Amino acid sequence: MKETLYLVIPCYNEEEVLRETSKRLLEKINKMIDHEQISENSKILFVNDGSKDRTWDIIEELHNSNCIFSGINLSRNRGHQNALLSGLMTAKEYADMVISLDADLQDDVDVIEKFVEEYYSGSDVVYGVRSSRKTDTFFKRTTALGFYKVMNNLGVNVVYNHADYRLMSKRALEGLAEFKEVNLFLRGIVPLIGYKHSIVEYERHERFAGESKYPLKKMLAFAVDGITSFSIKPIRLISFLGFGIFFMSVIALIYSLVVKFLGKTQIGWTSLVISIWMIGGIQLLSLGVIGEYIGKIYNETKARPRYIIKDKLISNKDEKINEYYGQSKENIFK
Repeated sequence: MKETLYLVIPCYNEEEVLRETSKRLLEKINKMIDHEQISENSKILFVNDGSKDRTWDIIEELHNSNCIFSGINLSRNRGHQNALLSGLMTAKEYADMVISLDADLQDDVDVIEKFVEEYYSGSDVVYGVRSSRKTDTFFKRTTALGFYKVMNNLGVNVVYNHADYRLMSKRALEGLAEFKEVNLFLRGIVPLIGYKHSIVEYERHERFAGESKYPLKKMLAFAVDGITSFSIKPIRLISFLGFGIFFMSVIALIYSLVVKFLGKTQIGWTSLVISIWMIGGIQLLSLGVIGEYIGKIYNETKARPRYIIKDKLISNKDEKINEYYGQSKENIFK
């Protein structure tokens, strides 16, 4: 008996792409069921992350038209990682395996079969890894490369060129549920689960429509979250930096006393100003890094819910996915 697959797609203001995305994913699921790769109970689960447009309305229309389309509606915008986690934890109760992907059709849906093949070969986690970054700008390509290098140097185990396009088995999802931190960085958490994993390479496409939901500001915040949530090396670097400055100050003190006793003292305005600004800047930077960690601790100790589900549209019936409720396939995607 073939196992049940759920596709989990976080959505934030995706009304421009949602119908095309649902159309392509439905074709893919239909094909895989016809080839007996997955169960007829497999579904497509959209997660509405507090969208301000008609995203949830479209999800409701899709669900009412075809039982394969399911949806959960968060009470407010909680961010991509929390929205994704809510979908994964919901799908865990129904599926044997779950694939997460973005709604903008940049993730290549044609490799979904390869994910499933790796799952049947024994992998609990299958990472979708970009084979190249030809579609990225020079700036984004350079900063992404720098991000992965910094993360690895800080001891954070992340898969190079992997975002959130991955398959996870039910067992892996149950392991993920054991991680209770509020500051989510799933790219770092998933490798910590363990279990057998594999990689599927794919070409990332241009966004089908709409604007990116990850501008530079959000990307930088995401990178900071990843570093401070998984590594204490920045704190250790501050300690080493403080020790180094203290050592240099001792040498400067000895030097000052020597030249004073030799009668060669001079008023060093430039060196004094430079040293004050340098030490002051280092102190402020150090306080900022420490404050970032204290903020993380503050959020964790409050233990607030990572998401709240307002509405849930998941059919418990075992209808075949090609059964429609009074509408043709053409009408669904018009």
